[in-house]
Amino acid sequence: MNKAALFPFALLLNGGLFSTPANAAGDAEAGATLFKRICGGCHQVGESARGSFGPQLNGIFGRLSGSSADYQYSAAMKSAGIVWTRETLTAYLEDPKAVVPGTRMIFWGLSDPQKIENLLAYLQTFQPQ
Repeated sequence: MNKAALFPFALLLNGGLFSTPANAAGDAEAGATLFKRICGGCHQVGESARGSFGPQLNGIFGRLSGSSADYQYSAAMKSAGIVWTRETLTAYLEDPKAVVPGTRMIFWGLSDPQKIENLLAYLQTFQPQ
């Protein structure tokens, strides 16, 4: 094999097989710590979770925005029509008021993609099996 043919192959191996995708899975343990610090004042998760200053977040993935029965949502959240996925939650955590204008959630957003992935990994542990 000549050197010109080896170079693209080497780039492919280095960039694809041996690299780890950025923010691939998140760290649920780090997400738990972050949740307690920045989300836990308003939201609950776990077996005895209920709505308080914010809705409980058990089973958030796949849930329609504004649909948890134990919380009084803003009209904006009820009418947003968002199904919470990794993508929609990521966008919302980055800038809640841009995703749901008129939301009552008092949170300015998270700019660190790894922290968002960690939070999502933690919330994923509260999905029904």
